[in-house]
Amino acid sequence: MGRAFEFRKARKFKRWGQMAKTFTRIGKDIVIAVKASGPDPSTNSRLRALIQNAKAANMPKDNIDRAIKRAISKEEKDYKEVVYEGYGPYGVAIVVETATDNPTRTVANVRHAFTKYGGSLGTSGCLDFLFDRKSVFKIVTPENVDLEELELEMIDLGVEEVEAEEENVVLYGTFESYGAIQHYLEEKGYEIVNSEFERIPVDTKELTEEQEAEVQKIFEKFDEDDDVQSYFHNMK
Repeated sequence: MGRAFEFRKARKFKRWGQMAKTFTRIGKDIVIAVKASGPDPSTNSRLRALIQNAKAANMPKDNIDRAIKRAISKEEKDYKEVVYEGYGPYGVAIVVETATDNPTRTVANVRHAFTKYGGSLGTSGCLDFLFDRKSVFKIVTPENVDLEELELEMIDLGVEEVEAEEENVVLYGTFESYGAIQHYLEEKGYEIVNSEFERIPVDTKELTEEQEAEVQKIFEKFDEDDDVQSYFHNMK
């Protein structure tokens, strides 16, 4: 998972480099979470996680508060989470996650990006076998932590892997274990920096620099749409 995940993560941060776009996407996620389970972070675990993510991205508190207020307004649009799957040039598999108030417009934009740059939009679920969907938590490294003990401590909760960074620890768990892991970390007082769902490719494809540049054009096209976040069956 290491190299494939790190490559995808690097691409993600490159595509999300513009702070305003990051704030827009987090704001939409907050709206979806509030509409689903209410505006109180103490009873809405997903909202609580998104607020943590917003702070980690340096999103101003005023922006967070406005997103919550918009969500409880009757005039606010309803955003839907829709996933599209397809193939880019050279057989690179691409999963596109969207948060949109206009699925008709969004699917047209996604299809256009695929077809314009030599790809094709597939059917729902056609790429499930190429990605493992994981819960990913980043926490501040506890004092005197033993990573092996931490992993054993949380293995029954669904944590599958623990990795150390300079100042943080990253926990990878099953998709279904997100709630249990979040609850345990909060209960034990671990400081959560960020948490999210990741699609981790199970394999990679090796492309030349020229081929990779062709595939990258699709993601640049997706970058133009604030609704879209994409994952791909990585290139080495």
